[in-house]
Amino acid sequence: QVQLVESGGGLVQAGGSLRLSCAASGKIFSTSAMGWYRQGSGKQRQLVARFTSGGTTDYADSVKGRFTISRDNAKNTVYLQMNSLKPEDTGVYYCNAVAGPYVYWGQGTQVTVSS
Repeated sequence: QVQLVESGGGLVQAGGSLRLSCAASGKIFSTSAMGWYRQGSGKQRQLVARFTSGGTTDYADSVKGRFTISRDNAKNTVYLQMNSLKPEDTGVYYCNAVAGPYVYWGQGTQVTVSS
């Protein structure tokens, strides 16, 4: 069964940091391009950061230099370290896995940045 389980969201003041985690089932983790998306209130879900199938990383322009995506292959886990958080980073953050024609999503974790 495919599972992506996010954790680590919460409430933080502007300028603070959070680290999100996404634990994936082994098969998905080893065969997928993994990433993070977010959806603000009334907005479309947008890419935050991802590993491509080639192993490189992509970041949204708005988070470059502040967020870092990483992975621990031994734990089948992808992380998103978020520093210098801004109120506009507020939203539900979703873990994403793409394996060929299949796309998987986690349940999402709320991040709220207060000004």
